[in-house]
Amino acid sequence: MIKTRFLSNLLLSLIWVAITGNFTAENFFFGFILSFFLLWIISTDRRENKYFNRGPKLIGFIFFFLYELVKANIEVAYDVITPRHYMEPGIVKIPLDAKSDMEITLLANLISLTPGTLSLDVSDDRKVLYVHAMYVKDKKEFIASIKNGFEKRLLDILR
Repeated sequence: MIKTRFLSNLLLSLIWVAITGNFTAENFFFGFILSFFLLWIISTDRRENKYFNRGPKLIGFIFFFLYELVKANIEVAYDVITPRHYMEPGIVKIPLDAKSDMEITLLANLISLTPGTLSLDVSDDRKVLYVHAMYVKDKKEFIASIKNGFEKRLLDILR
């Protein structure tokens, strides 16, 4: 069902581009958003349809990740340019709610993409992710930020 909705959305976007005669990325993106809302309006099973639920969550996740990325870059850059170092490095054991290989891999890569953190290993039973972080002032707070931030949002999109 998700593939059908997505393909319908793409087809309507291409029709929009053809009708307007403006073959630009911005016009295609506008047509994609417009057709998404049109499909949402004519849909009878909005609550059960994952396509309409995942779109806004994915956009929210992208903005969340960009915010975390900028915040971590500023924190690391500030630590580098100041004479006093504020880092408190540590290796943290994060219990996982993610079960599948794809969920664990995406979570580990998203953590590693953020400056100051690096995913080290996953336990053999795939219930724990080991993360090295430059700024671990409070381990419980760090674990909660990963669990309630990256992992929760990622699992909302994937499940």
